[in-house]
Amino acid sequence: MRTRAITQEDYQQIVSVIDHWWAGPTSALAHPLFFYELGRHAIIAEEAGRMVGFLLGFMSDTEPKVGYIHLVGIDPECRRRGVGKGLYAEFERQARAAHATALKAITTPGNQGSVEFHRAQGYTVTLEADYAGSGRARHVFRRDL
Repeated sequence: MRTRAITQEDYQQIVSVIDHWWAGPTSALAHPLFFYELGRHAIIAEEAGRMVGFLLGFMSDTEPKVGYIHLVGIDPECRRRGVGKGLYAEFERQARAAHATALKAITTPGNQGSVEFHRAQGYTVTLEADYAGSGRARHVFRRDL
């Protein structure tokens, strides 16, 4: 597996597979903003020239020196093979180079796979009741660098 910087041309490919990879409507979260404005820290994982995963992330302006992981997708046929771990490792490398002091991500309650993955990567997990608005709880993951 190799990782590379995401390009604007990757946008159509990602939105064409994300709903299948996530088993539900999710393509709206892969906003063009990540390709046109924030793509410097977004990553594609490939095997034999085929996309097997992606990570949309950026360095936070509202919380300086924090690398924020917005959305990750892994081809269901490639799960449990280290793709996610590799994407996170590359994003951490970029975050450290940008002088970030922590990494952060969120997920919805009930996404136990995400909670377990982040715990295994050394993140602390807190459930914040109104993180995404009144009555919209989110698990918030954080790991100091």
